[in-house]
Amino acid sequence: MQEKIKKNNSKVKLKNEENKTYERNKKNKKSYNLKVNNVAEVSRNKENSQVEEREDIVIGRNAVIEALKGEGTIETLYISNGNLEGSIKTIVGLAKEKRVIIREVDRRKLDSMCNGEVHQGVIAKITPYKYSQVSDILELAEKRGESPFIVILDEVEDPHNLGSIIRTAELFGVHGIIIPKRRSASVTSTVYKSSVGAVEHVKIAKVTNLNAIIEELKESGIWVYGADIRAEEYSYQVDFSGPCALIIGNEGRGISKLTVQKCDKLIKIPMVGKINSLNASVAGGIMMYEVLKGRLK
Repeated sequence: MQEKIKKNNSKVKLKNEENKTYERNKKNKKSYNLKVNNVAEVSRNKENSQVEEREDIVIGRNAVIEALKGEGTIETLYISNGNLEGSIKTIVGLAKEKRVIIREVDRRKLDSMCNGEVHQGVIAKITPYKYSQVSDILELAEKRGESPFIVILDEVEDPHNLGSIIRTAELFGVHGIIIPKRRSASVTSTVYKSSVGAVEHVKIAKVTNLNAIIEELKESGIWVYGADIRAEEYSYQVDFSGPCALIIGNEGRGISKLTVQKCDKLIKIPMVGKINSLNASVAGGIMMYEVLKGRLK
């Protein structure tokens, strides 16, 4: 009997030891996973902080061609070794006409310059983009004998959206784009590429106080429209033939509350689908088309 009790006690003791070991391993595993996750998070944050958008390079063949055709200063043209086929020949020809320094480099050099973005074998090092003044935009409209058509971007932060909006603006006859200095994408290599070089043909003003500029535009006789889903009037119902400024809001938040109050009128795009919002660049494109269509009548 005593031997049986002893045996049972041994089993209980062994079971307790197994439970302790299990709990200890579980705790250690949890601690290890937490540590690994923290290291991974730190690594991601570090990587994100190191990858900054450069404003002194243009990447991609079409963007570089437009940069060479434009008035900006190109300091050096970098092309991949032996990559002289297709449009690269055009790029080299334009660079020679402008007496731009051409350097053939290893493809890995190009990769490192643009943080691994697709460069198509060519990168142009430029003098950082020179922003215009709002007065330059108004002068351009006057020079063309047209009513001012301005696009105002209220904290559009995605450089791809900014690039797409610039490209559309150039096609639809916008005289200039106004962006805020804070919480907004700037003209970088990604914007150059996304705009397919249209950056070289559109005046862009970067301002400190967006709402103060809106007030100045209104005082000069420009009607300010805000693209907002809460509007009661549709874009196709509006007469855009006079001087106008069109405000496109942030990708997630839309137009800020204070800026909405500055608008003369809010307008919206008709939609019948289940998703009630559009990408900022798509919405901007539809609105800009409406303005152009109204002016062609």
